[in-house]
Amino acid sequence: MLIEKTNTQNWVPLFARLAIFLSIFPHGAQKLFGWFGGAGFSATMQGLTTGMGLPAFIVFLVIIIESIGTLFILLGLFTRISSAAVMINFLGVVLTVTIHSGYFMNWSGQAGKGEGLEYFILLFALLIILLIRGGGKASMDGLLFNKKN
Repeated sequence: MLIEKTNTQNWVPLFARLAIFLSIFPHGAQKLFGWFGGAGFSATMQGLTTGMGLPAFIVFLVIIIESIGTLFILLGLFTRISSAAVMINFLGVVLTVTIHSGYFMNWSGQAGKGEGLEYFILLFALLIILLIRGGGKASMDGLLFNKKN
């Protein structure tokens, strides 16, 4: 069976959860709270709706998914749902912003050159682990949903 109850003895999802949280949450915290030099909620809403022309509801979802969704991933709470939401969020980023930037990241910071797809390949691989295996070791999902009948 591809999707089953999470194995609370499996360490792999725990490491995937930590990597995803450490990579994405700071971006969400920039957007939601203005932490790490970010603009905060109002300015992010303004910038992405006006500057990029995104609908306000989509921008709101991006902010919540990148902040609260990744916090849920860290906790292993509703891991599969949160992972699916993060994946859909970043598929949107890839298809609207990154797809034309090639494969490689812009390590040299060359102006006008976007970031490539290589980061997203790694992110999607980690998310797929969580979609298949669930939260794993030290997950709230394991505590809440692995009850024996």
